[in-house]
Amino acid sequence: MQQTSKNLAEGARELIAFRIGEQEFCVDIMSVREIRGWTPATSLPHSPGYVLGVINLRGAVLPIVDLSSRLGMKESDPSARHVIIVAQVRQKVVGLLVDAVSDILTVTDDNIQPTPEVSSELDRSFAKGVLAIEGRMICLIELESVFPDDESEAA
Repeated sequence: MQQTSKNLAEGARELIAFRIGEQEFCVDIMSVREIRGWTPATSLPHSPGYVLGVINLRGAVLPIVDLSSRLGMKESDPSARHVIIVAQVRQKVVGLLVDAVSDILTVTDDNIQPTPEVSSELDRSFAKGVLAIEGRMICLIELESVFPDDESEAA
């Protein structure tokens, strides 16, 4: 516990790592409210393709987003093995469907490398950087870019 406090005091921050397919991604732990198992969502008409629907989270209606689809990857087929990361994006709370949460990482800005130029502008706007840790390549997702102001209001 003291080591964690010391690292965070020196400019380190914690990230939640998760898997979508064979790839690993992470988001800032400060945006994560909770992690819960998959709950079937109720579809909403005319919602974007990556919005699976809504669930009741302790009396609040929570939109569930297929993060794989939103990132331009294969659509998920949700099952009991999937996980919902409940995250705060600006003033909205959204559920992010991912395959599994894998790790909590403590990193500094020095560990985050810029997104390569070979990515499209859209990919680079979603990705804040890349972490090369223990032989793994983990993409740091910028949730504010994944859900621009107008879309987070629609969700």
